[in-house]
Amino acid sequence: MSLTFEDRRMTILNHLEMEGKVQVHHLSELLSVSTETVRRDLDRLEKEGKLRKVYGGAVKMRMELVEPPFLKRTQMMKTEKMSIGKLAASLIKDGETIMVDTGTTTIEILPYLKDRTNITLITHSVPVLNLAMETFRGKIIFAGGEVNQEYQATTGSLTDQILDQFKVNKAFISVGGISLVDGITDYHLAEATISRKMMQRAEESIVVADHSKFGMSTFSRVSRLEEISMLITDAGCSKEWVDTMEALGIEVRISE
Repeated sequence: MSLTFEDRRMTILNHLEMEGKVQVHHLSELLSVSTETVRRDLDRLEKEGKLRKVYGGAVKMRMELVEPPFLKRTQMMKTEKMSIGKLAASLIKDGETIMVDTGTTTIEILPYLKDRTNITLITHSVPVLNLAMETFRGKIIFAGGEVNQEYQATTGSLTDQILDQFKVNKAFISVGGISLVDGITDYHLAEATISRKMMQRAEESIVVADHSKFGMSTFSRVSRLEEISMLITDAGCSKEWVDTMEALGIEVRISE
């Protein structure tokens, strides 16, 4: 029995969600239909705003081609980010040293550390630093350098050299996208470089990301998926993604 468009639609979108792109010939074999049928399906899905056609297939539709401003991002997925931050904070043990990169998810860890005095926080993020100075009672180390006003963080060789002086227990990393093909990515090369350095200097690299980041690829690679220790996300993350990450040996924690 041939598959209906709705059946094919679900399969195409599932593959798009997991891999970020689909190819006409692969879908043709998978669905046992002609390449012309696949192309018509992709046309319909593009008109629905579900994907963007490219040569030989289609890619996932990006809601933003560039990263929104920091203040705007603080209001996006706010509830999910708060729950992720709470779970991340609960994993930090007394006496540990942590690195926190710049992001609207990583900053949500700080409110849940306000009574923790025996933790050392290292960051290059100006918003994280400002919030820490208001609420955090542990030790704060700011990885200085050239301040990028757009990213609201320090970047460059000086920041990299400062981070190289430390070995920490955990690094909490924010991301622009999570993709099976491209791994962990960010919108900015300079930011990706600092996040990569933090991962190198940590015993555990923990990615904090809401479910909207899955299946997305942004400009600059931070790492391969296999290089992270743990992923903390929200309940909107699909079972397929959870199973895939766990199959790669990555511990997945779902916030409430």
